[in-house]
Amino acid sequence: MNSVKRRDLLMNSAALGIVAAVSPKFARSGAPGTAPAAASSVSNPLRPPAEGSIPVAFLISDGAVIIDFCGPWEVFQDARIAGRKDSLFTTYTVAETTKPIRASGGMTITPNFSYDSAPLPKVLVIPAQSTRSEASLAWIRKVAQTADVTMSVCNGAYLLAQTGLLAGKVATLHHGSYGNFASQFPDVHVRRGARFVEAGNLASSGGLSSGMDLAFRVVERYFGRDLATQTAFDMEYQGKGWLNPDSNSIYTQKYVSTANHPVCVVCGMQVNPKTDLTSVYKGTIYNFCGLAHKQQFDANPEDFVTSGVAIS
Repeated sequence: MNSVKRRDLLMNSAALGIVAAVSPKFARSGAPGTAPAAASSVSNPLRPPAEGSIPVAFLISDGAVIIDFCGPWEVFQDARIAGRKDSLFTTYTVAETTKPIRASGGMTITPNFSYDSAPLPKVLVIPAQSTRSEASLAWIRKVAQTADVTMSVCNGAYLLAQTGLLAGKVATLHHGSYGNFASQFPDVHVRRGARFVEAGNLASSGGLSSGMDLAFRVVERYFGRDLATQTAFDMEYQGKGWLNPDSNSIYTQKYVSTANHPVCVVCGMQVNPKTDLTSVYKGTIYNFCGLAHKQQFDANPEDFVTSGVAIS
């Protein structure tokens, strides 16, 4: 890990003081090194430690989707209180072993810790990834017992659901997986169109970039809205999803295939009808992006055949 943190390069400039001086909405009360006064008014607040940093673990394995964990990582590493000696969050990666893993797009990452050596985190981030090992499930269950937040990002919800921790609770994930997830985990209540969902000490976000909004929300729960807003400003992040968990309403509507825009009936991904797989059910042809989704459809077609809106 680079010894010179990007946060330090950004935050130590004189320009930051100028921004604070001309932007009253970002001003924070209290002595240097203290949390913003607004923290106590945040819904469902979390109590930060009196001193030291909050440990944040990112569980990764082959296929881990980069933005799912790098987006929240950036949020946690950039959150800071001026004048405070300690970082607010300490981030690290954890995997079954410390053998390098191959993340999405071919990025190679050497995990900081294995399950056996990792410090117990107060925040656990679970991105979409390939692992489904019993060791991974056991470690998540162990961590969730003492963590303030165990959060999945995008289709990391599958891994979290496999632990059984989401049974009877509400969760969300990438919009293309609503139907498939509901079919696999009927005891989990899928909230469609949610940017993120909180269920006790568990939380889940929608797809990809939604993980950043959930991370901002965690910062807000620990240190208040003023600090989360300042962090977003410093990062030049203009998204407002973290302020409204229901802001993914555009994804509540399911889109169906048309001749001009054929999509996989299971995940909604665009397909090539000339080369991709199909099935016929009740006289209608359904397209699939791959064999696994065709098999899932063929096993329980009624789980996926629902009314929707054609993509124009």
